[in-house]
Amino acid sequence: MTIPDRSIRVSADRGGTFTDIIASFPKNGKHEEIVVKLLSQDPNNYADAPTEGIRRVIEIATGESIPRGQKVPSKKLDNIRLSTTVATNSLLERKGEEHALLITKGFKDLLEIGNQSRPKIFDLSIKRPSTLYNDVIEVDERVTLVGYTQDPESGENAVQFDAKGRIARGYRGKGWDGQGDAEGPGDVVMGVSGEAVRILKRPDLAVVRQDLQRLYKKGIRSLAIVFVHSYTYPKHEQEVADLARSIGFTHVSASSQLLSMIKMVPRGVSATADAYLTPVLSDYINGFFHGFDDAIGDGSGADGGCKVEFMGSDGGLLDLRNFSGLKAILSGPAGGVVGYALTSWDEKARIPVIGLDIGGTSTDVSRFAGAYETVYETTTAGVSIQSPQLDINTVAAGGGSCLTFRDGLFHVGPHSAGAHPGPACYKKGGPLAVTDANLFLGRLVPSRFPRVFGPNENEPIDPSASAAAFGELERQIKAETNAEHDLDAIVYGYLKIANETMARPIRTLTEAKGHATWSHILAAFGGAGGQSAAEIAQILKISRVVIHKYSSILSAFGLSLANRTFEKQLPSSKLWNQDSKPEFTKRLDELAGVVKQELNSQGFDNERITLERYLNMRFDGSDTTLMITTDSDEHFHEAFKERYIDEFGFLLESDIMVDDVKVKGIGKTYDQLGESALSEYSNLKRRPLTKKDADSTQPSYFEIQGKGQRVETPVYVLDNLQVGDTITGPAIVIDNTQTIVVLPDWIATSTTQCLFLECEKLKQ
Repeated sequence: MTIPDRSIRVSADRGGTFTDIIASFPKNGKHEEIVVKLLSQDPNNYADAPTEGIRRVIEIATGESIPRGQKVPSKKLDNIRLSTTVATNSLLERKGEEHALLITKGFKDLLEIGNQSRPKIFDLSIKRPSTLYNDVIEVDERVTLVGYTQDPESGENAVQFDAKGRIARGYRGKGWDGQGDAEGPGDVVMGVSGEAVRILKRPDLAVVRQDLQRLYKKGIRSLAIVFVHSYTYPKHEQEVADLARSIGFTHVSASSQLLSMIKMVPRGVSATADAYLTPVLSDYINGFFHGFDDAIGDGSGADGGCKVEFMGSDGGLLDLRNFSGLKAILSGPAGGVVGYALTSWDEKARIPVIGLDIGGTSTDVSRFAGAYETVYETTTAGVSIQSPQLDINTVAAGGGSCLTFRDGLFHVGPHSAGAHPGPACYKKGGPLAVTDANLFLGRLVPSRFPRVFGPNENEPIDPSASAAAFGELERQIKAETNAEHDLDAIVYGYLKIANETMARPIRTLTEAKGHATWSHILAAFGGAGGQSAAEIAQILKISRVVIHKYSSILSAFGLSLANRTFEKQLPSSKLWNQDSKPEFTKRLDELAGVVKQELNSQGFDNERITLERYLNMRFDGSDTTLMITTDSDEHFHEAFKERYIDEFGFLLESDIMVDDVKVKGIGKTYDQLGESALSEYSNLKRRPLTKKDADSTQPSYFEIQGKGQRVETPVYVLDNLQVGDTITGPAIVIDNTQTIVVLPDWIATSTTQCLFLECEKLKQ
């Protein structure tokens, strides 16, 4: 049966080592799924992993051969969802676009000075991260905030505005111009935030043009524009941005359009980050589109072509118009957070879940307790970025982390073997890595590992290469220490170090914020998640681990479940009190209308749209803001105080200011997922399996009663397990994309969608 056009839905997650793809399509009245896993970098065989993966999906679905090198036909594709590490890697490796910063005169070195934070306060050798921009132009413009000075005669506000936002009444004793349309020097107008803004100096566009033409001749095509108080008076930035585009600059990041937030340093750094990353991201996206035939369309789906969506750092999908480098910093790991949150959370039990995403290059840790934990200012590679992002902690440890011996110590990472050349067992002459350790200790099954290695991408993983490399390492250790060591114990020692390294950010995410780590469920995923999940849970005294059947590709699976998002934010500068409540409600309603209209234009009916209303609040006199959302506008005050107590343990006796008003719209893209995994697990009728039920056995190394030894370990195939089947460790559970290690004293139970691991001893 030929599958219809525009029927294949694809979700592709491009990680540091592997690219994971899950696709679905109708066939013979049924819903079919295809899983493809391939190396993210294999320059000898393909230029772009997601494109190559989609080519393979279409081949499998249609049964038709599509030769490599030609453009991939897209008429069967309905939807592509993509998460990418392009922006992240460009920032980490400092390989972004050359760009210039245009900033208010007198503030040339503001972003270089930064906020003077010192993450390593006792470090005597301070290495300040370099700025992202290549040149700076000072623009002679200036506005200032006037405030609400009282008229001494009437006692009324000295600044009042007409319906158009122009000054209608001013206290001339302060030197204000009064009324007029020009908005020239001396005029006072109402800013976006409702504050009175006096224009001191308008930019001389003729002078600015000369500066921009000089930059253009140098080859710079990307700009960041950051002016003082542009968050409330963006007109000067907009004028300069329009001029730059008319000259031919291909990308302009105006801080007022990106972030209407009051703080100039994070707003400015975010604008430079966007100017640095978005052109690189655009080049990648254009290259991705270039890999398909013309039938793919413009990516919007409105022209009858394939709809293309991208994962944003906040866990929501964005269309091509709204996707930028600033919103792509955590594009990769965000899909995994969505995946485990939707598949591991139980609304009735409300047991918080820790997400442990162990990939080839790094490990990402997050927490879900009924709502996505979002942060609004983060530091990545020394760059402080002001943008909503999921609260994800990352550590440089994963399946590809290199194993070395230096100065008499075992070292795991931070360097990674990556996808090319990869660990020693990948047959490309790579270094020893954590994957080699698991393979050497019998915790991987070579015959079931993805056959994507060797020159023709069809060979299995190579245990002999790992064994030879560990033999060399053993000789090095023996020569440097003059001591005899058991090689199994040496290799297991590296695993213990790696697991402890990966457990560290979980403590930071829980204990450092007042949460009891042991009271959580651990949701492990990523290519190496199942191999280390139980070991890490033991370190943290967590008694239950849930591993989804798609755990090794959960970021891609999360992409397939993610919702479309769109948000609108405006600055404010008003006190929260009974008198101002109606005004905040009005502004929230106006933003809600804009957000809903945008999602309607993207194809979402009102019934599938959820709106979240936020106020960015702080105590007057403090610069620490908290983004607050509630079910009712009446409760913002109480919600802010409750959150403040949770965060800091005390309250200030001060008025509450509102710095920003925001509405986030969520367009739901999926229906119900059915009974939660935890609910099903709690009510299962269990059937114990024995070694006779195993697919095979192999010698594997475990610590049993404090003594390390190799034991004949049963290997079970995940796809063959029935709901309710239980396995007592030590054991290994495998499928074509993942390996799950069940430790001694642990029991694994199969459910419809997940494998639950539980240790009774840790409950005691």
